[in-house]
Amino acid sequence: MPNEENSVVSPDHTPPTVIPDHVPPELVKPYPLLVGETTYEDPFKTIIPKMHAQTPVLYGPHAWLGMENAWVFCREKDVRAIFMDTEHFTSEGFSPFAKLIGENWAVLPVEADPPMHRGFRNVLAPELTPAKVAALENQMRSAARFYIEEFKSDGGCDVMEDFAARFPVSVFLNLFGLPLEEVDQFMAWEFDLLHSSDMTSIAGTMKAVKTRLLDEMRVRKEKPGNDLISHIVHAEHQGRLLTEDEAFGICFNLYLGGLDTVTTNIAWQLRHLANDIELQESLRADESLIPVAVEEMLRAYASVAISRTCIKRVEVGGVTLMPGDRVMLSTSLASNDPVAYPDPTEIKLDRAQRHLSFGTGIHNCVGVRLARRELVIALEEFLRAIPTFKLAPDAKILTHLGNVMYQECVPIVW
Repeated sequence: MPNEENSVVSPDHTPPTVIPDHVPPELVKPYPLLVGETTYEDPFKTIIPKMHAQTPVLYGPHAWLGMENAWVFCREKDVRAIFMDTEHFTSEGFSPFAKLIGENWAVLPVEADPPMHRGFRNVLAPELTPAKVAALENQMRSAARFYIEEFKSDGGCDVMEDFAARFPVSVFLNLFGLPLEEVDQFMAWEFDLLHSSDMTSIAGTMKAVKTRLLDEMRVRKEKPGNDLISHIVHAEHQGRLLTEDEAFGICFNLYLGGLDTVTTNIAWQLRHLANDIELQESLRADESLIPVAVEEMLRAYASVAISRTCIKRVEVGGVTLMPGDRVMLSTSLASNDPVAYPDPTEIKLDRAQRHLSFGTGIHNCVGVRLARRELVIALEEFLRAIPTFKLAPDAKILTHLGNVMYQECVPIVW
């Protein structure tokens, strides 16, 4: 039973949070990567190493989306074990979006457990095969070149605003058969959903996104085209057509995952290259190194945290978790664990290519092939078009922490 006297007041003065009796008091510590928190430091060089030096596991007040307490494991082996464990942990209800607007649909397939998960994942799998991704190559390169062309003669740009955000959004809009003129709107919605701490604002944005996608889904239901929305609304699950909520949950998952993860990683990788001229020039001289560099930077700058809920008593990392306990799975912490990756802040192209940036187990990112190809194309085209670049002398980069480590700007010059 929770002890009412065993409570903690969070640093932002939200109401006291009750700590369950099975949680050792010495493990109750602030979670620095809270939703809504920001920093001008590079969190991968400061906050994350400090967390690793302090503890392998903590119990953070309001660590789950700033709303509920949650366990946070810093060690790669513990995070990987929870990702793989569908007996003791459920993925259901890890996002707040449906609840915020008073609904109960799920983000699919990421919020589905076995055996339902496989059926929903199979809806998308045929559309994201190696052959399907290869067929998008020319379109993706054209999009990357289009945005680079707009600033390549300017002597500088904001990587985030001018390229990292726009390129993946254009790929998404093309896949969904939506007009490219909506790039700015989808970028704005994406930022609000994933980086705002104002729940009222997030709820309003969620309603707008759902209205926009549902409108398109209903059009494609009657007049299908050669796009992902058409494929999804006519897909079957267990011998029947998907319900509208199920189809929307899949579309919404692609919207969130397809935009923000790639955007965030492009920006972190180009920021790293701006600070590592030797690596930048090596990749420019030998493009065959780019895919390897992308994987190593995916590890070093793994940027996503998702959650699980314990459904059966289990011990992980020397602590006992009870049914109902929330767990935050930070790929940023796991992929920078110095026990698993010696000198984790260093980029080593000969390091074993094994990281958790795309998760692992049954919920390994279904769009991983597309994301990897986008990242490689982004670096190839950027390095071909832009001469040696570095961070702008007056660069002041604000990073939003929380579930996605998102930089507001990355100003570079050449």
